[in-house]
Amino acid sequence: MNEPEPAPRPRLSGRAVAVLGVTAVVAVVIDQWTKWLSTENLDEGNPVRVLGGLIYLSLLRNSGAAFSLGSDYTWVFPVITLVVIGWIAYMATRLRSLPWGLALGLVLGGALGNLIDRLFRAPGFLHGHVVDMVSLFGPYAEYFAVFNVADSCLSVGVVLAVLLELTGRQRDGTRISVRKKKDDQK
Repeated sequence: MNEPEPAPRPRLSGRAVAVLGVTAVVAVVIDQWTKWLSTENLDEGNPVRVLGGLIYLSLLRNSGAAFSLGSDYTWVFPVITLVVIGWIAYMATRLRSLPWGLALGLVLGGALGNLIDRLFRAPGFLHGHVVDMVSLFGPYAEYFAVFNVADSCLSVGVVLAVLLELTGRQRDGTRISVRKKKDDQK
């Protein structure tokens, strides 16, 4: 009895993986550089007003997630980050789409930027506090969470991934029409 041959795996696109890698490296470098600049030049409790108060540079060390959620469970964030990194590595084995490479690179770079803080900043390994410094419309999260470059990369990467998914763009470079998706769901 002849068994059907398995479908061939999509070929890996070196360009898409390169976009993912370069984007992640650039995000981590810029994130860590801005954190270094912030810790060297900003004083906690003394925000710097920029652009007429549109932005405040307010140095904070955050033990939790956005809005300091989960501050008592700092060790959980590195574990979640490692799962995300594993998922992105798995997705990279099938990646052929440049826009998906950019989206996943932003998420990976943001995740790694904050993971570095969790691993190597005080108060210690797996409990390190993330350095945040950008506050919109008022100092110290009066109107919006204080964030950093890694947080921005994560947010933009996730929004881009959702838009790619909603428009039917697949990680393997193919595109599914939105109409076909709706027809398949009926």
